[in-house]
Amino acid sequence: QVRLVESGGGLVQPGGSLRLSCAASGFVFSFAAMGWYRQAPGKQRELVASISSGGGTNYDDSVKGRFTISRDNAKNTLLLQMNSLKPEDTAVYYCKHQYLSAWGQGTQVTVSS
Repeated sequence: QVRLVESGGGLVQPGGSLRLSCAASGFVFSFAAMGWYRQAPGKQRELVASISSGGGTNYDDSVKGRFTISRDNAKNTLLLQMNSLKPEDTAVYYCKHQYLSAWGQGTQVTVSS
């Protein structure tokens, strides 16, 4: 059974930083392409960053240069370092195996002064 548990969200001021974590289980994490998605109120869920099993990364233009996706295969954990946060980054953030349909509960990120 696939299980994804996101954590690390919170309230931060513009320009601040947060580090999100996703604990994964139920599949071979080291072989999995993974992604971080977000959904803002009234908007569709969107992919913001992805990482292949080999460590190759891709980013949406809106977060390029500010967010860094990484993985710790020894701990079955996906990470998202978010710097220089903007109010438009406010959303619920989810991690996902790119080829499986399961979603976690997400973690709320709010950027506001």
